[in-house]
Amino acid sequence: MSASTAAAAQTICCPLPVLGRDVTVPLVTGGEVTYAALDYAASAPALQRVWDDVAAYAPYYGSVHRGAGYLSQLSTDLFENARRTVAEFLDCRDTDQVVFTRSTTDSLNLLAAALPADCQVFVFETEHHASLLPWRDARVTYLNAPRTPRQAVETLERALADRTASNQEVYGPALVCVTGASNVTGELWPVRELAAAAHAHGARIVLDAAQLAPHHPVSVQDLDVDWVAFSGHKLYAPFGSGVLAGRADWLREAEPYLAGGGASRKVSRREDGGVDVEWHESAARHEAGSPNVIGAYSIASACKALTEAGFDDLVAREQYLIDKVRAGLAEVPEVRILSLFGDDAPRVGVISFVVDGWNSSHFAAALSAEYGIGVRDGLFCAHPLVRTLLGSDPQTQGECGAPEAAPGEKSLNAIRVSFGAGTPDEHVERFVGAVKELVQHGAQWNYRTEDGRCVPDTSA
Repeated sequence: MSASTAAAAQTICCPLPVLGRDVTVPLVTGGEVTYAALDYAASAPALQRVWDDVAAYAPYYGSVHRGAGYLSQLSTDLFENARRTVAEFLDCRDTDQVVFTRSTTDSLNLLAAALPADCQVFVFETEHHASLLPWRDARVTYLNAPRTPRQAVETLERALADRTASNQEVYGPALVCVTGASNVTGELWPVRELAAAAHAHGARIVLDAAQLAPHHPVSVQDLDVDWVAFSGHKLYAPFGSGVLAGRADWLREAEPYLAGGGASRKVSRREDGGVDVEWHESAARHEAGSPNVIGAYSIASACKALTEAGFDDLVAREQYLIDKVRAGLAEVPEVRILSLFGDDAPRVGVISFVVDGWNSSHFAAALSAEYGIGVRDGLFCAHPLVRTLLGSDPQTQGECGAPEAAPGEKSLNAIRVSFGAGTPDEHVERFVGAVKELVQHGAQWNYRTEDGRCVPDTSA
């Protein structure tokens, strides 16, 4: 860590209060320790502020858009105000729609279902599966993993140019799907430049902001993207809610994502016995059924909390933690940090690595059982990217008690540590210390494989 970074840390804000910050967990070696939640990239703990807001609303729970009673009207206002709060948080255009969904995955599947006929989708193989897989009914062009941000833009430009350079005078619509920050490496992608390339070739672009929105401000207008998708459970809100925000025309012209009450404006019987339906043209078109009011409200509460905390301060503190972790891991020769764009690439608090001679599942299990540290191991729902970074072919990981690969051989899976606005310094310091101890001295306990997971062997 540089002297300037260390000095800046003295003025950096404290971590935001989150649920679970005082939870203790047992250690297999005896005793208990405060749990170090370092798996934010999978699900961040809910902000205390969000939980308090939800608890304050809970007694006033009422059906949205369904009743004339006071609680129904209050809940409806809260739900629609949440939509406006999210629009402000994302700096949406006045004509954009904010649709509440279940998750990023749900949002991108909704958009996939709304694509115009003959739409061609361009997606990098480096995407999370939520961005990589929904486009089954479209013509999909998968782009190779770039090794620099500039190469990412050039790769997309070539692919789009090939599309428009054909002899056909008319070609269908196109959509580019790209992440804002990698869920594997944490590296920031050149979203603004990719959006400019897409628009220059008549394509639209959707931003998977699941890993970006919790860490950096996201402006639809500044980035000039057509849609943004993200999940509440990564934005310090509870599970079960997400957002798709952006241009209204494709959403308005598509068949409803789900057919049912709320999406329909008028339903009438025909003389032949059939049914005629007039669908809403607003966001309600894709929100059939009773909506997740608490989920929408919790997202809005998290948006407000992050905005009020100030992203400048949050980003500065997170960079301090990133520098601390990377500097600590750099002191362990057996550790290799995974990266597409190199050490100097800007990134969020997501770092994946392998340890020479260690099975990744074994290492992650030891961090949990012996140090009370929660990380993640595997391929992180980004299989093509992780395999590209590891240089390994799809295989089944071996037993956790034995090394995954001999020193110098290729690893099959990786370990990921991730953190954010609620992470105390002590958690990352404990993590770095634990990595050093495990590499130097090995695990203190025996482990075995159970249902595909590495767990402490307590049979003795």
